[in-house]
Amino acid sequence: MNFGTGAVGEKAGNIMDWSVGNAYKNLKDMESKSVLDVALLPNIDPITIDIGVGSSEKGNTITTMKPRKKTMTSIYLKFFETASDGKSRRCKFCGQSYSIATATGNLGRHLSNRHPGYDKSGDAVTGPSPQPVTVAKKPPAQVKTPHLELDHLNWLLIKWLILASLPPSTLEEKWLANSFKFLNPSIQLWPSKKFQSVLREVFRSMREDVRALLDQVASKVSITLDFWTSYEQIFYMSITCQWIDENWSFHKVLLDICHIPYPCGGAEIYPKLVKVLKLYNIDNRVLSCTHDNSPNAVQACQKLKEDMDSQKVSPFCYIPCAAHTLNSIINDGLRTTKSIISKIREVVLEMNVCLEISEDFIQFATAYQEGNWKFPLDASSRWSGNYQMLDIVRKASKSMETVIRKHEEMLGSRMLLNPTEKNAVNVMHAYLEPFYKTTNNICTNEVPTIGLVLFFMDHISEMIAACRDTRHNPEWLKNAAEDMAVKARTYNEQICNIFTYMTAILDPRIKVELIPENLNSESYLEEARSHFMRNYFTTHFSPMTSTYGSHEVEEDGIVSFAEEIARKRRRASMGAAATDELTQYLSEPPAPIQTDVLEWWKGNSTRYPRLSVMARDFLAVQATSVAPEELFCGKGDDIDKQRFSVPHENTQALLCVQSWTQCGMKLKFKSTEIDYEALMELALENNGTAGFEKRQK
Repeated sequence: MNFGTGAVGEKAGNIMDWSVGNAYKNLKDMESKSVLDVALLPNIDPITIDIGVGSSEKGNTITTMKPRKKTMTSIYLKFFETASDGKSRRCKFCGQSYSIATATGNLGRHLSNRHPGYDKSGDAVTGPSPQPVTVAKKPPAQVKTPHLELDHLNWLLIKWLILASLPPSTLEEKWLANSFKFLNPSIQLWPSKKFQSVLREVFRSMREDVRALLDQVASKVSITLDFWTSYEQIFYMSITCQWIDENWSFHKVLLDICHIPYPCGGAEIYPKLVKVLKLYNIDNRVLSCTHDNSPNAVQACQKLKEDMDSQKVSPFCYIPCAAHTLNSIINDGLRTTKSIISKIREVVLEMNVCLEISEDFIQFATAYQEGNWKFPLDASSRWSGNYQMLDIVRKASKSMETVIRKHEEMLGSRMLLNPTEKNAVNVMHAYLEPFYKTTNNICTNEVPTIGLVLFFMDHISEMIAACRDTRHNPEWLKNAAEDMAVKARTYNEQICNIFTYMTAILDPRIKVELIPENLNSESYLEEARSHFMRNYFTTHFSPMTSTYGSHEVEEDGIVSFAEEIARKRRRASMGAAATDELTQYLSEPPAPIQTDVLEWWKGNSTRYPRLSVMARDFLAVQATSVAPEELFCGKGDDIDKQRFSVPHENTQALLCVQSWTQCGMKLKFKSTEIDYEALMELALENNGTAGFEKRQK
């Protein structure tokens, strides 16, 4: 084939009609003339196709040459091409012409003398200029290939829609459908409604797997709530469940995504939440609920607690999200430098997209010894991106200024920071650096427990108080710190209760020594002992009295007086031993902060058999309603885009199935697992000419 270059005119543009309703007529006309199809079909005369775009009249015109009367069978002929006049052949390597009557032996000697090693160059030989390609009449013998059902493509498309969070209506785009038909005209994509129904059935099948999984969980579970609004202005709630299994592995699974009807208040959230808990049969096993700090979520959680307390099902507590609180605190601090950060971000965005500017910046930073910078830089509007803007000016101000001056025509001189703005950036960077380290630690910790997060939040409160009390800080920074302190105090008041106290001390890195001062009290410790004895002493372990033999009972079936005394003493001894588990645990020094909490308990569960059961329940309680990186890092932007753009009819099924597959669950349709690995292997075996040639080798 000859793909030339040039302008394509109106006539060329009419060669192919890509509309869906034309039954792909012109491509079907071309079907028998394409090189790939001819190569796979036996007993077809050689056909020459020349697709050029040299002019508007002749470009893209398909010329079918008449086959020669003499069948070309020599292996040398594939390295020569027949001229348009049919009287000569030309070498594809050097352009040397020979008469059409020249013996093939002479052609072979030409190749051996002028182009040694030609036989190793393969069939894909190009001459000095693109020319028509003559295809041999007799192709190699075909190898029977496995049959690829056309429905297999539709199942692969289902997987693509799920992973990309795309609605089934995406496949109604005619250009996408025609692209598949270009590869195989017999392909028939399912209609959008069938994709929709299949997706719903996959959702129902996989939801049953999630229910079966939760039925096997022996411990308490915790849940988290998250909320968002779509482009259709529909309000949604996601409910996620967390627990720790007997092997001390942490698990998290999305339960459901619910549409919250107008007016989207606590009265509308509560029944949806209870319905999901009952659906998965965990309504009597929920230990806690972490919400997003919104008033409506608090109202719904309060109602849930009242109902659970009245039924005396089990202790229950709802917890504000530390990540949302910390993010709000940081935004208060950044408010005074918001305009400066926006200016810096414009420059960084230009550096990210322009290779010349970014290379200049790296060169200047090396020359000025202002650090090593890797592009693209984080320029998101979230906390990680905002801190990056402060960081680049604080550490590479010379390089930034030099780059802006060099590319002033593109960036503009207004992007240069004045001395006052530079000073504000330096002050804010120094103040917020501990905040950045804190969020970075929380984001990178595999299991950010309540105890660890409270430890960091206590440190944040200390930093805010120190900023307010320092006389050398500017007034604008002190005012920002005051606003930040208000939100920090509110969080501390909400989090300060016996439930979070028990959760914190069961983190072996925190215990009593590193717990925040406002949470540390003797009364809480005594309540924790009482809760431990009441809920974990007899529930999980059989009492020793049940093991007494018949010789301890008198003939009339009445326990002897001596045995009664003995049993009382044994019960008292058991109570002391159980209490000693908590006492012994708290008496030992905390583990290092870098300790893996779950691994620590896995290795020490035999030392504390009863306390470890309680720890397994309480350490699953979440300090944040979402993964911290979704709030602080650019990853959250991608999640927000997906959620925002999914139509209402697909939101629940699409996002739930996507989350379940990301957790390692297999796609199922009517309880039958879809083996995508086998589908891909079959597709590769049927990969047209490439697959055919590969099998021939």
